[in-house]
Amino acid sequence: MRTAAIIVIGNEILNGKSEDKNAAFLISELRRLGVALSRITVIPDDLDDIARTVRECAARFDYIFTSGGVGPTHDDLTIEGIARAFGRKVVRNAELERMLRGYFGDDIDETRLRMADMPEGSLLIREREMRWPVLALENVYILPGVPELFRSKFEAISHLFQAEPFYACAVYTREDEFDIAPRLNLVAEAHPDVEIGSYPVFTEPDYRVKITIESKAHEAVERARQALLDALNPDSVVRTE
Repeated sequence: MRTAAIIVIGNEILNGKSEDKNAAFLISELRRLGVALSRITVIPDDLDDIARTVRECAARFDYIFTSGGVGPTHDDLTIEGIARAFGRKVVRNAELERMLRGYFGDDIDETRLRMADMPEGSLLIREREMRWPVLALENVYILPGVPELFRSKFEAISHLFQAEPFYACAVYTREDEFDIAPRLNLVAEAHPDVEIGSYPVFTEPDYRVKITIESKAHEAVERARQALLDALNPDSVVRTE
């Protein structure tokens, strides 16, 4: 199973000046692609923190997606932080510089040229619908913090992460979670190849607990679903999905 981590970088997220929308978007996108999201972390604009977090996550998970900190100002430290994580230098990419000069003109200043800087050894991922390529170093994909740009860039490269899909079902019951817990535990023990979740609900009039079953194997989900239905009081089951 392919795993992923999202690293959201920015003091503005931690102090509430800006709302993070990128992680919420990526959660559903990764699930759709069949990638298991294993970590979401929000860290400040601090070089040591960025380097340490990227290094640790890159060693544990298949894909790392960073959000934010790639602009031209003093607090945009993601590029340097990722370079430090892998022991690389920050270098100016000639192709990016040519693109920037073509876009801004010959009188481009150093602030704008800074957008051509990248960790040494990074790849430029190009897709036809993108004006600017996505930077990637090892298994780290560097994305902007602006939600519209983050979304468009990830959608352009999302095909790179397509994996076997997740299969899932849901069972809704009127039984109380405390009452079904012993039976649910037995089902989970008997079916270790699926992930079972139990979610009590207090605002729905027709059911009290939603139980989900997920796995990469469709047959495993079906076996666990039948075992769950056998364990529940038939009169309590409102519906299955």
